[in-house]
Amino acid sequence: MRFKNPAQTVVLSLLSLVALLAAGCSSMTGAPSSAGASMGQAFVIGTDAPAANVVSFTATLESVDAIDSNNNSVPLISGSPTVDFARYDGLQTLLDVDDVPAGTYSSISITLGPSVTVGYLDTTVMPPSVKTTTLSVSTAPIDVALPHPLTLTKTASGGVRLDFDLNKSIQITDGQISGVNPAFNVGTVYPDDAGGHIDEFVAGVLGVDATNEQFTIQGPHGRQFTVNVNGQTNWDDNSNLGELTTNTIVQISGKLDKAESTIDADEIAVLSQDKFFASGQITYVAPPAGEASSFDLYLRSLEPTNTGLTLGNTATVELNGAEKYYIYWMRNPMTEFLFNSSALVAGQDVSIGGPASGAADPTNVTIKRVVLRQWGFEGTIVPGSLNAAQGTFKMQVTGFAGVLIPTPITVFIGNATDFRYGFTSASDMAASTRIRVVGLLLKNAANGNVVLLARHVDDRD
Repeated sequence: MRFKNPAQTVVLSLLSLVALLAAGCSSMTGAPSSAGASMGQAFVIGTDAPAANVVSFTATLESVDAIDSNNNSVPLISGSPTVDFARYDGLQTLLDVDDVPAGTYSSISITLGPSVTVGYLDTTVMPPSVKTTTLSVSTAPIDVALPHPLTLTKTASGGVRLDFDLNKSIQITDGQISGVNPAFNVGTVYPDDAGGHIDEFVAGVLGVDATNEQFTIQGPHGRQFTVNVNGQTNWDDNSNLGELTTNTIVQISGKLDKAESTIDADEIAVLSQDKFFASGQITYVAPPAGEASSFDLYLRSLEPTNTGLTLGNTATVELNGAEKYYIYWMRNPMTEFLFNSSALVAGQDVSIGGPASGAADPTNVTIKRVVLRQWGFEGTIVPGSLNAAQGTFKMQVTGFAGVLIPTPITVFIGNATDFRYGFTSASDMAASTRIRVVGLLLKNAANGNVVLLARHVDDRD
């Protein structure tokens, strides 16, 4: 889509849409003390915090076990999934769901594989390129006591939230990544908790049951989930159940049902209608100003994996003006003025969709749609920049995104912006030295500056 729109209209749109954004088979070791015929469902939520210019941190989760007071353990994940912990910066994703014996568990034991692969951005060249290094890591179990025990019953599920702190885990010597000492923050969560909400879950559609307002998706390790929708479910780009086919790939936000392996969706976006999807962070836009003809995308997610693209590498996405642009968590007609071929900027997290044949050549990827998605931006508040009347403050972005966005940006907050993990309101930010803003990165058409619309603001001290 190509747009010519007065800059003033876009500035007003930024201010007025802040509120819309914010609104919008396991084995056992031993036998747990409460084991028996009664089983409960346990889920694992994953998230992370960024580090320097690290773009990926891929590790194998050999095991995540829940341990009771008698030192009996049960696995919470099936198999040994490979997880890119840098993919979910400030967002929460569903890693797995398993049936485990009902009971109370007091600690979690995490075991990683013997090596990790770290990708980092080299900005000494233009456009920036991604380099990788493989490092050894200890396979000794990482035991973490839960601040609050995890209690599971036959009728009420629960889970744990794994927050992998990249900043604390990666060791730097003379400016180079030299080692890894994994650091996890682990907490107990339940479906109705903020920490139990699934912010990002991408899956392929298997079938649709329009009568019962449900559809089935393929989840982790081949597990199938039923997604429930209702009148309160937001469909981005005004899609609906009738548009879903077995070629559709969707992104879902919502929460797990308290007792079943179903997801109650509050937001759904169609990422692709052609069975091809890729996502990651924009590292370079050509040309930097005006309507873009292409952009480089660092790939964190890819489906299918047998195209010419490779996870952890950069692809060049060609634009011809026929592609459509959407914003996740916004289904407003003004979206087209906020995000289009002239509003692409390095640092944005986007997904692309189209025919898989268009991804055969990583230097010439053709697509049908681009979806701007939320991302977590870590940084510091510029002293004295908080303007409560205007609902703005300035932030110096750090971490990987800070390499792409070197100058301070304006953050817009609204009445419905969620303040989390130590913050209860904007006034709490004054005493904090390190924060994370989860939201949408946009280009202000009036002056070309980058702005951030905040959905969540987290205390990271």
